[in-house]
Amino acid sequence: MVKKRRENGEIVETQEPVTIESTTPQDDKLRTCLEEIQNYTGIVGYIMKNTASASIDMKDPGKIVEYAILSSTSFETTEEFSKLFEIGNFKNITVNGKDLKMLSLNIDENNVSIFMEKTVETEKIMKKLQFV
Repeated sequence: MVKKRRENGEIVETQEPVTIESTTPQDDKLRTCLEEIQNYTGIVGYIMKNTASASIDMKDPGKIVEYAILSSTSFETTEEFSKLFEIGNFKNITVNGKDLKMLSLNIDENNVSIFMEKTVETEKIMKKLQFV
């Protein structure tokens, strides 16, 4: 949700995380961890989605739809390739773009995608998430 306020005579917009009903304490713990990761240098935002809830927090709210489509498509495509090539379940996906990259993981019943600048070390993020 975008909130607007006046500051020094100018309208300032801030992005609040979009959350649709949490389902379990584990989901809450994961969401808290993602909110901490969101504050790391170079993190652009995250999407956490399962069958009962969704949470999106992006620094550029104008890109939410594009990032949601990219996240969803990457999970679907990877699942299809895993079946097609009989490589088993995937642990994570990293998509490198020209300026940004996306790390996507399955954590319990949640599909999580974290968008970041190319210089961010994905290992640091995965290490943080493994304790959720």
